[in-house]
Amino acid sequence: MGIRLTSTWCAALIMLLVFAVAPLHAKEDLGTVKQRMIRESLSKYHGNCPCPYNYASNGSQCGARSAYSRPGGAAPLCYANDISDEEALQWQKTHKVD
Repeated sequence: MGIRLTSTWCAALIMLLVFAVAPLHAKEDLGTVKQRMIRESLSKYHGNCPCPYNYASNGSQCGARSAYSRPGGAAPLCYANDISDEEALQWQKTHKVD
């Protein structure tokens, strides 16, 4: 009976760990999807300053001169926080990414 109890506890612990780690894995996946969305958005931007953290041709940081910082015109994705989980899930479905 002691062996059975031990294996039952081990099985319960394994199940607990699986369910505890599953949400973390899902979040990592959405984070990865958001990074892919950002890369895709930046690849479509023609110019040196899509995002504030990019650098202009003269080597200075784009900052407020970036397309992201200016209203109107191009609106590249620069930060994961700007993409909702729902948008990432929709992109994932559209692009058939697992």
